[in-house]
Amino acid sequence: MLLAAPLLASAAPLATLPVQVVDQAGMPLRDAVIEIRPPAGDTRRPSFPWRNAMAQKNQTFVPGTLIVPQGAVVAFPNFDTVRHSIYSFSKPGPFRIDLYGQDQTRTQQFRIAGTIALGCNIHDKMRGYIRVTDTPYAARSDLNGLASIDGLAHGSYDIVVWHPRIRGANGEWRGKLVLDPGKRARIAVAVRPDNGA
Repeated sequence: MLLAAPLLASAAPLATLPVQVVDQAGMPLRDAVIEIRPPAGDTRRPSFPWRNAMAQKNQTFVPGTLIVPQGAVVAFPNFDTVRHSIYSFSKPGPFRIDLYGQDQTRTQQFRIAGTIALGCNIHDKMRGYIRVTDTPYAARSDLNGLASIDGLAHGSYDIVVWHPRIRGANGEWRGKLVLDPGKRARIAVAVRPDNGA
């Protein structure tokens, strides 16, 4: 028991990392996914407080971007009075769900980390995204480009920012970030013009 006390005392305190994602003009980027790669020895498994669900409401995917842990089963509830047929051709998880109607739900499992771009075979304007992640440290930015990630020790981290408009391989920006207590990290990414994504 005498050895345990010094070890506990030396454990690094955990902190929240506040982040703001902006475009090259300094404008906030909404629905960007921020992922922090876990440090060596971190065995925490991805788990998030929101439901693994991508609804169809008013012929729109809600939320427009959803973060789920690798291996998650995602529900696709239909709250519209019309039928939908959801699909994706994305490499990490191509799938197709045949037509289903109001108040019905279908599910799909996503086993590989990456981005799943969603569409509807009936309603071409419907677009949504599922970001399947293998890290527990992930968040989605709000209207002001703000997000926060909890449970990180002070230090330097590899970071990935994803958004469908980011100019980069697979819509990703990669870099290093130092967790500085009391300071918000500001990440500027180059994006393509907004075409409704």
